[in-house]
Formats: sequence, C-alpha cells, structure tokens
Amino acid sequence: MSALTRPWNNLTLVGKVILPLLFLVLVVGPIVTVLAAVYVAPLVVDILASNLGIVRFVVAITAILLFSIPAAFIIIYMELKVIAYMNTRVGPNRVGPGGSLHSVVAGLKVLLKEDFTPTSADAIVFTWAPVFVFLTAVMTFLVLPFGPGLYAQDLNIGLLYLFAVGGMTVVGLLIAGWSSFNKYSLLGGLRSAAQVVSYEIPLTLSVVGLILLAGTMSLNQIAENQSGGFWNWYVFRQPLGALIFFIAATAEANRTPFDLTEADSEIVAGFATEYSGMRFGFLFFAEYVNVFIISGLLTTLFFGAWNAPVPFPHIELSLDPGSLGIMLLILLAVVPLILTLLFALPFWLTQSRMPGWQALILGFLAFNVVAVGAVLGLAYVGFDWFAGLVWFMIKSFLFVFLFVWMRGTLPRVRIDHLMGFAWKWLLPASLLNLFITAIAIVVLKSTVIP
Repeated sequence: MSALTRPWNNLTLVGKVILPLLFLVLVVGPIVTVLAAVYVAPLVVDILASNLGIVRFVVAITAILLFSIPAAFIIIYMELKVIAYMNTRVGPNRVGPGGSLHSVVAGLKVLLKEDFTPTSADAIVFTWAPVFVFLTAVMTFLVLPFGPGLYAQDLNIGLLYLFAVGGMTVVGLLIAGWSSFNKYSLLGGLRSAAQVVSYEIPLTLSVVGLILLAGTMSLNQIAENQSGGFWNWYVFRQPLGALIFFIAATAEANRTPFDLTEADSEIVAGFATEYSGMRFGFLFFAEYVNVFIISGLLTTLFFGAWNAPVPFPHIELSLDPGSLGIMLLILLAVVPLILTLLFALPFWLTQSRMPGWQALILGFLAFNVVAVGAVLGLAYVGFDWFAGLVWFMIKSFLFVFLFVWMRGTLPRVRIDHLMGFAWKWLLPASLLNLFITAIAIVVLKSTVIP
C-alpha cells in the first residue's frame, strides 16, 4: 500500500489538484458525455421540441443581450475615431490594432471603478434607475427585424410596442436625477422629461402616414413591403415623415445637438452626475444602444430594412459534405496545405531574403483571408437571412456614422430653442404630413376604384 501512496505524497499541492482534474477530463468526462448523449439527450430534445416558443424567446433574449454590449463598444470606437479624424487627430491608437480595443478597455475601466452611493440619495431607486434605463433600451430590440426571420417577436402592434417601451426610458432618467439628491441631476432629469414629452408627439405622428401606406404596425411586414428595389422604400413616399422622425428620434436619444439632459457646460453630467462604476456603465451603454436602435428603426421604416437597394438573383446551394465520407477528411487536410503553399510562393519568390517559414506564415494568413471571404460570399448569395443581415448592418451603421458626424459638427442648442422647435415646427409639420398622406390615399383610391 505504501508503494501506491508514496508517489501521491511526493506530488506538490498543484500536482495534487491537476492530477484529479486530468482524470476527470480525460476519463470521467467522455464517459459522462456518452451516457448523457445516449440517455439524457433524447429527453431534452423532446422537451425543447414541445416548447419551441419558449426556446425561441430565450435564445432571442440571449442573443439580444450578447449583441447590445459589442454594438455599444463598436459605436464608442467609431465616435472616438471619426471625431478625431474630423479634428485632424489620430484618436486612440495604443490598445489593439488601430486602437480598436480602446473602447473595451474604457468599458472595463468604468466597471472596475468604485460604485459609490451619495449619503442623502434614495439608495434603492438610485441603484435600480440605471438598470431600468438599460433594459428599456434593450427591450426595443425584441421587435426589430435584422433580416428575413431574424427577429425575436413579430408583433402586429410592433410600432406601438416600440413607442411604449422607448418612452419608458425617460422614467428611468427622471428617477435617476431625483434619487441622486443633487440639483444638477434633478435638472437633467426634468429636462429629459420635458424633452421627451415634447418630441414624443411629432415622433409618433411622423410614422402615422407610413402606417396608412403600409396598412400595418408590424415592423416585419413594413420591411417586406419595401422589397424589390430602392424605389419601393418608404423614404420616397414619406420624405417629410422621415425627416421629422430623424430629428425627433435624435432628441429622444439625447444626441447632439439635443443633448441638453447631460450638458456638461451647464449641468455637469445631468442625471448621471452622481453615478460611478457599473451603474454609470449602464447609463453609458444605454445611450449608445439607443443610437443603434434609432439607426435600425430609420433603416426599417424608411430605408428598405434588410432589402438590398437593387435586387439580385438568389442562388440555391445544394451542398452535402456528408456524402463525401472519408474524402471530406482528406480534402480538409490536404486542400488547406496546398493552398497555403500556393499563397506562400509569391512572398518567397518576390522577397529573396525572406526565410521560408515567414513566407509560409504569410501564405497561411493570406489563405485564411481568402477562405473567409469565399465563405462569406457563398453565404451572401446562398442564404437570404445572411444577405439581409449584411444590408441591415450596413445601413444602420451608416446612420450611426451620421449621428457621430453630427456630434463632431453641430453645437448644442439652447433649451428654449429645443422646446420651441418641437411645438412650433415639428408638430405642425407632422400633422401636415399626416393630412397630405391621408388626402393622397383617398384621392388615389377614388381614381383607381371608380
């Protein structure tokens, strides 16, 4: 017995921890996996198949939460770089290639800061206000169609849901300003309430004409109505409505030049003055998530959603790799090697002093770039949902670029000008657009149907 225990006793503490873990991973793990696949997997599949609606909803919610944070990081990086180039500066260029990871590090820095609650603040409301703001922003993703079939829920009152949930963001901003027990925070919260109440009316009225034309409030159906080419986009039938929606949505999202709720030159940081750490991070991310949501809504409602500007023929790809059998494994092993050598050959021939191993590395990288491009190209022409997702993202991020451009160009307006513009100009213009659209529909119907 001592001969068996002596090697164990001679192990270090790290070895005594790693050895059992290796046994679990290499021996117990495969056995448990096989048993689970044989006995548990069929039961799990049956349960999931019987509750497809719940499964789809959970998957959609998970995908939305996983998408919102990277989208915010990308927009932050765009804002830093675009405004820097507009001011003939380089912008972030230290962390990651071209400073691409700067926004990630900035986000992590915010989350690692001390999470402080002011002494006189209402701690419970102060804590939950940022969560409320962030969740109301994320919940609007539920009805936003990213492509054919790529939506969490196709509600027949999708637009009504968007305005109802999106309008609740101001509640979070207001209670954040009130619970902070700070005069600047309270001013920012009151400004947000006044601004949203003023611009919510023209924002809603701006899409009523579009609803009259589309005959539905389902965002998915509105997107499908714009298929066939850019000449079917609603922006050409509702140009005034699209302009009013763009201006009012900019004010709703507190973006420049309507960022009066956190005007640093007047009220420090507005409703976010007393926030730090993760709670400030929620408010910070919610602002950039709202930018993408507004861009996605503009794309969906007026600029063809996921539809390409010019339709292209769909190609059916009938690929069955399983029919190749053992040849598939041989091809996966041999073809990348041959293509790597072919891509490495130009580097080796043109650079006489380059070692062979460097040429192989460059060839391998070049092969991967071409292979990824080929796969994405095949996915674009073979899968409608992928092509739709590509066009939706391109259009949405073009509007994101426009919002960033506005922040680096336009000055902040005065609060009285902000309120007066909503009530004196946007509201009458939205009513005029509604009346003209309704009259045009009645006239066209009377001429088509005698």
